[in-house]
Amino acid sequence: MLLGTSSPLSHSTPQEWAERHVSLGLGSVVFPLDCNADPALIDEYAKAADDAGLVIAEVGIWKNMLAADPQERQSMTEYAIGQLRMADRIGAKCCVNVIGTPYGPRWDGGYRDNFSEEAWQLAVAKVREIIDAVHPVRTKFSIESMPWMIPSSPDEYLRLIEEVDRPEFGVHLDVVNMVTSPERYFFNDRFLHECFDKLGGKIVSCHLKDVRLLPDYTFQLQECACGEGRLDIGLFISLADKESERMPMIIEHLADDEAYLASIRYIKERF
Repeated sequence: MLLGTSSPLSHSTPQEWAERHVSLGLGSVVFPLDCNADPALIDEYAKAADDAGLVIAEVGIWKNMLAADPQERQSMTEYAIGQLRMADRIGAKCCVNVIGTPYGPRWDGGYRDNFSEEAWQLAVAKVREIIDAVHPVRTKFSIESMPWMIPSSPDEYLRLIEEVDRPEFGVHLDVVNMVTSPERYFFNDRFLHECFDKLGGKIVSCHLKDVRLLPDYTFQLQECACGEGRLDIGLFISLADKESERMPMIIEHLADDEAYLASIRYIKERF
């Protein structure tokens, strides 16, 4: 496991950025710049990571590539292509997005039509379009698993991989995003095994967090920091290590650097 965080952590230079991660015992980073940054600065950050022995786990996109408005969709697609091109240039493990949706006001929101055949065809065509515009050789394009849009299960991810049919397409595994039922929650050890059994050999990066059941009706789950929920984190890390001893596992969605540092300590002290 190469532990990392989605936070760039407080820093003032690329070298300080890399040194701070190393000082915390981290092995991977999320790249803190996007493709619109000064190319020289991009190269400085990439060199700082390489010199420090840090693996660049992810270049994020986080834009709606399937936006209903044609101009917005084109703009977001061009940005995704730019991010993938940059990820390949700096040797990131993956360039990742969620698939997005044209079916409602929230770009990453849950809607019935997200699982329609139309959505599938839009998703497949868009992933192919982005990969074929770049043909990356050092990175994979990835779609993060999600609770209310494809892929929301290992089987859906396998279908997406098969239909995209591009070797440059890899799996970004966010297990917590797919814990969406009592069965997956209470028996998450079984679900973890299912994820790695079915997606093994294709996983390029993972998100590391936890999930807890709220006491109110009806069935409500809440993402939380590692150790504050029920996910079998030890098993998750063990399965990831079997997949690759250099698997990036990125802690995300915490409020501030202090919370990230606490989560780092929790993982390093216990696992």
